[in-house]
Amino acid sequence: MISIQIADLEMVSAQAVFRAVRWDLQPLTPGGRRVGSGAGEAIIERLEQMGDFPIGGAVVTPAGDLDADFIIHLVIESVEEPVTETGVRKALTNGLRQACAWGVESVVLPALGTGAGCLDAETSARVILPVLKAFVDSGESLREATVVVANEYEKAVFEGLVELQGQQATERGDKALGT
Repeated sequence: MISIQIADLEMVSAQAVFRAVRWDLQPLTPGGRRVGSGAGEAIIERLEQMGDFPIGGAVVTPAGDLDADFIIHLVIESVEEPVTETGVRKALTNGLRQACAWGVESVVLPALGTGAGCLDAETSARVILPVLKAFVDSGESLREATVVVANEYEKAVFEGLVELQGQQATERGDKALGT
């Protein structure tokens, strides 16, 4: 199941919290900074010792003081490359693979790639939701994904695409059954 919520990322309960970061594992958004602060100083210090990562990387750490088991840090920006659809898709896919490898059943993530000078809500939704749906429907451990958005507009955009995906899946099922 995929749901959309207007909330602060660090306040939504899930087994794993996804956090968009730069190549040096520094957060890209205020929400990402709050996740780091909520996890605690030990997690921040651990990240600072890890070095640089390529776009598409996914780094798993304990969630520290957050109401989660893990934080999965998704590298979506580098010194040479700004946030792109390809980078977001690659990082999310790798992050979800990590989550499934750890047996995670529920994740919460922001509208990845959105923010000043980055992707708009429509593009973010078009990138994120098909990847989430594929993992939720795969039969692996992941059962629930919550996308946290900033406002009613973003919520409407994401919910509209979730609804459209559901209609398309129903239509494909009807055609397969010959109805």
